Amino acid sequence: MEKPLKRLIVSVFIIVTFSLNAQNTYEFLRVDISPRAAALAGSFTAGGGDANVIQYNPAALGQLEGSPFSANFVKHLLDINFFGVAYSKNFEGIGRFGAALRYANFGSFTEIDEFGNKGGNFGVNELALTVGYSNILAENFYYGVNLNLIHSSVASYSSSGVAFDLGLQYEIPSQLMTVGFAMSNIGGQLSTYNGVNERIPFDVSIGVSKKLEHLPVKLFLDFHRLNEDHEEFIKRFEYFSFGAEFYLSKPLSLRLGYDNKKRKELKVGNFAGLAGFNAGVGIKIDKYIFDYAFSSYGEIGGLHRIGISTEL
Repeated sequence: MEKPLKRLIVSVFIIVTFSLNAQNTYEFLRVDISPRAAALAGSFTAGGGDANVIQYNPAALGQLEGSPFSANFVKHLLDINFFGVAYSKNFEGIGRFGAALRYANFGSFTEIDEFGNKGGNFGVNELALTVGYSNILAENFYYGVNLNLIHSSVASYSSSGVAFDLGLQYEIPSQLMTVGFAMSNIGGQLSTYNGVNERIPFDVSIGVSKKLEHLPVKLFLDFHRLNEDHEEFIKRFEYFSFGAEFYLSKPLSLRLGYDNKKRKELKVGNFAGLAGFNAGVGIKIDKYIFDYAFSSYGEIGGLHRIGISTEL
């Protein structure tokens, strides 16, 4: 595909995804910042083990140990970049708290008026600060809640919003299984770009993870956007993803994932290529874990993610 045409397709995709998708605003909240979760195609509602779980299910914070910290970077399409950090700490007798920051930079654009005259440049940036809390509801049963403060700016225009996440997670030790439920982005805008209220990307998800008893593999399955209306009931389950984490050795993990709906949405004509498929690796060196993930968008391109996690 010629570069100008490919760039045009990518630009149109970005506009549709981040501006017009289901008449939502703050679509950047759907982007997987964590390389580990992204390699599993976002199948992390029943995930655990690192501070990034706060962005998928606040109840998962309750199963963390110590004071984990994570920093991540996403090289998106064109000049779009995402940055994120997450941290969690337990307070004896009170519960476990977590915090995360997500920042999206969509690059620089040139102002053009209705007559085609060029002006100065402007930027597009979005930011979300998350504060979460989790505790035990019953044996092996955790609950959690997040508060999200959101800000978005386009040139001289800006918008802010507030949203809550609610989550439950139940662990079944005898089956090496975890079941998770999450409601994300329950809220709305506090201020709008032009006086018109837009919906934020509310999502209901259910997930399950299971570690195989005799193999060094953990499987993940999620159903997302269960709240969305469809004429046919079965289509509510089109937004599914699954992943597998292979523990090749103590310091090395391999991850694979597949996102069904994304594969359908990223088709160019009748060709999808590897769209919807994800892969990644985790390497532990001393007290640091280095993660990498690649997500294929088929003919449109691909996303690269890197991250580092440690114990503070």
